[in-house]
Amino acid sequence: MSILSNLEPKNVWQYFEQITQVPRPSKKEEKIIAFLLDFAKKNNLEAKRDKIGNVLIKKPASPGMENLKSVLLQSHMDMVCEANRDVKIDFDNDPITPVIEGEWVAAKGTTLGADDGIGMAAEMAILTDNSLKHGPLECLFTVDEETGLTGAFEIQPGFFESKILLNLDSEDEGEIFIGCAGGIDAVATFNFKNEPVPSNHSAFKITVNGLKGGHSGDEIHKGYGNSNKMANRFLFLFTDNFDIRLANFDGGNKRNAIPREAEFVFSIEKDKISQMQKDFEILKKNIINEIELTEPNINIIIEAVSNPETVIDKQTQKNLSYALYACPHGVHAWSPAIPGFVETSTNLASVKFDGNKIIVVTSQRSSVESGKKDINYMVKSVFELAGATVESGDGYPGWAPNPKSEILTIAEKSYERLFGKKPVVRAIHAGLECGLFLEKYPDLDMISFGPTLRGVHAPGEKVEIKTVKMWYDHLIDVLKNIPQK
Repeated sequence: MSILSNLEPKNVWQYFEQITQVPRPSKKEEKIIAFLLDFAKKNNLEAKRDKIGNVLIKKPASPGMENLKSVLLQSHMDMVCEANRDVKIDFDNDPITPVIEGEWVAAKGTTLGADDGIGMAAEMAILTDNSLKHGPLECLFTVDEETGLTGAFEIQPGFFESKILLNLDSEDEGEIFIGCAGGIDAVATFNFKNEPVPSNHSAFKITVNGLKGGHSGDEIHKGYGNSNKMANRFLFLFTDNFDIRLANFDGGNKRNAIPREAEFVFSIEKDKISQMQKDFEILKKNIINEIELTEPNINIIIEAVSNPETVIDKQTQKNLSYALYACPHGVHAWSPAIPGFVETSTNLASVKFDGNKIIVVTSQRSSVESGKKDINYMVKSVFELAGATVESGDGYPGWAPNPKSEILTIAEKSYERLFGKKPVVRAIHAGLECGLFLEKYPDLDMISFGPTLRGVHAPGEKVEIKTVKMWYDHLIDVLKNIPQK
């Protein structure tokens, strides 16, 4: 039974609901690729895919509009797959369950995938609605945007022909984006030795959860709590004050999500348990007091657990804890040119044990290339000083704003004509694929816009229903007003 069938515009929500039923984790897009190619075949549309998996579907111009410039609509087909710990789901095989919550569409305990499933749905709706007026159209669906921008990196010159690109991957209706930040990762690896648990020790687990999480670019300025940083405050304190031994640390998941859950298991001398628990309560109270206005649902608990089989060596434990404490997280610099715009930031994304290694993933962003490198070097320095090996890729470029863009002028006039007010025009601190497209297609004229999404990259991700119609109406009006070749 369709859950979203009564929402408007019907064709957009119809396709979005179909998309939620197709598993599409990053780097595992085979099922959604097949879905798109089958969709094109059923609707007699020309389609092709490239070696990496990007799909391009074409639609001819409406009668009498063949002389308009060709437009490329673009969205990515993968989604961030995150679930609350009490939700059992196999993202490789299971569908998402959308739900209507008042004025929003969300999902049951998982990410929704409106980033960027709603963009895909709009493209599919336009491709199948022959009542619309538009010039020649190309619709591009890229792979692996969320974990590596792989589809955009691997796009080849000549795969599409249009010189106007409408990116459908933004998250604030009424805002048109004309620039974005570039990004790079720093991945630190600690090697450790396993040692037996001391005979006079008992084990405990400390868990931090209930945080908001969210997008590490678009929401980094909101002051949300970082579960890895919070959990490590306890590890740091106990490492300094007691002879505790760390057995495991598990925090965060995705490089582009602010971590919302973390836990670690440790052992401690039995005669120190009482004092440790007193210190735990004091620090817990302090952390909650510091952040409860921003994170009202924060939950910090300690519980006794069975002794682990082994613990890590003391030196690596100290190196890890000190590095996590020193590692910067959050806004590093604000733009001097655009008031209220984050220029540079970094996200301490995840801490995972893997065999005899501890892998710490961080992600840096900046709209200034030298600023991106500077914050990346800062993070690398912290972990290398602590004895870790650190690797960084080449990252991806930002997208420099072009206030004189022809398509921007068209979109601004269209929005004001439809809604009687001017749209906000700005850059975004999140990464978009646009900068990579410009490297291969330097003549592209681009904007990015979308409906209102909140909580992306975390369970609780939702899309505002009324803004989907506003955005879609704006999109099809822009297409009607594309200039001639």
